Amino acid sequence: MKFEDYRKYDAVGLAGLVAGGEVSAAELLETAVTRMAVVNPKINAVTMDLTEWGRQDVKRPIWSGPLAGVPFLLKDLGAQLAGAPTSAGSAVFKDSLASADSAITTAYKEGGLVIFGKTNTPEFGLMPVTEPALLGACRNPWDLTRTPGGSSGGAAAAVAAGIVPAAHASDGGGSIRTPASACGLFGMKPSRGRVSFSPAGEGWGGASIQHAVTRSVRDSAVLLDAVCGPQPGDPYFLARPERPFAEEVGRDPGKLSIGFTTAALASDALDPECAQAVLDAAKLCEGLGHMVEETTMPGDLAAMQRGAGEVIAASIAALLDAEGERRGRPVAEGEVEPMTWLTYQRGKQISGASYVRGLAAIHAYGRAVAGLFQRYDVLLLSTLGSPAIPIGHLTENPAEIAKRLFAFMPNTQAFNNTGQPAMTVPLAWSARGGLPIGIQFVGRMGEEALLYRLAGQLEQARPWFDRVAPI
Repeated sequence: MKFEDYRKYDAVGLAGLVAGGEVSAAELLETAVTRMAVVNPKINAVTMDLTEWGRQDVKRPIWSGPLAGVPFLLKDLGAQLAGAPTSAGSAVFKDSLASADSAITTAYKEGGLVIFGKTNTPEFGLMPVTEPALLGACRNPWDLTRTPGGSSGGAAAAVAAGIVPAAHASDGGGSIRTPASACGLFGMKPSRGRVSFSPAGEGWGGASIQHAVTRSVRDSAVLLDAVCGPQPGDPYFLARPERPFAEEVGRDPGKLSIGFTTAALASDALDPECAQAVLDAAKLCEGLGHMVEETTMPGDLAAMQRGAGEVIAASIAALLDAEGERRGRPVAEGEVEPMTWLTYQRGKQISGASYVRGLAAIHAYGRAVAGLFQRYDVLLLSTLGSPAIPIGHLTENPAEIAKRLFAFMPNTQAFNNTGQPAMTVPLAWSARGGLPIGIQFVGRMGEEALLYRLAGQLEQARPWFDRVAPI
């Protein structure tokens, strides 16, 4: 299959070709592998080549599942693939082989996806850019001098560059929405408990959740249907929806009450182009028949951020201490990146009481934000503080890292900690640099279905699928 034809389809469309006998799974895989060979040296999105695994997989005599035969990539963080390492972007785990698949990996396989590689991620997913020392910097297909975002930067770059139509991703503070916005993709962060972390219990106190980055809305919905079943022993979970998410994409969302803000929640202000994009999106929604009005965010964001910082630092400390105990020697400073080491040292100083107070601040913030959704069905705001930033921008001045980090991603972490579903939709483009600008829509806890209905409506009103990164 020629790339020009491959690129015309999303994952659902490619699966339809396989099901109809118009193309084989082996042909799709070879097209993806060929495309990877052409573009990956430029963007460094796929950092673990599992092509031979994929070639063995497509020899299966019987195909089943809604995405049977579609090439797919796992993020090198979170999802375990039996027999392959999951480095988490760190030298500490680069040789750590998984003994079994994670529940999400099993679900992908049962859905018929052909896994043939793993994608780049910053060390332990700690940064909103993808520039790990172990794997090297990942680049944005829209501008190779810019970041694709993080921590699912490799996944987003691979999709934007046309290697695959969709890829696994995860989001602990914006790691699906940030790269999706930076790369012009659709990215849904599901509600807390929607996707199991089995065999692990949770990520970052329940803030982290797995799903995917996609070019089309329906691919995202079909993938979520495939992986949203709870597993025995999950510490919290949402039951499967009564109607598949895939069926929601084409449904009328009705007249929604939408509150919008041009605020940068965790920094001083949005880039003017991002602020204008929010206003334009609000007008678009109003034109589609929704009630739209400006609002402000409630809650003590600073207290929530302090609490989240303690939960993350303590989680990193627990992870590295456990690895040190497993191997019989502590993790040393030179084995991890400087920012990770600082986070680790901070985490080791956090007491149990401080951790519990941090969780209490997070939960208080969630209750305050939930009050806003007594008035509104959906909150609309910018996904990022600016279009994609240059490679190295966050780390070139160590004293400025925190300020620059939250200037780039001021609006995503809040909704990891409230647990609400949040999606970024590629509705705008920077006039200055031709870079994508994502608009974020947040729904009530458990209401992905409503967001998918709205996303489908927006996709029809302002299509983005045929925009192709100039790589």
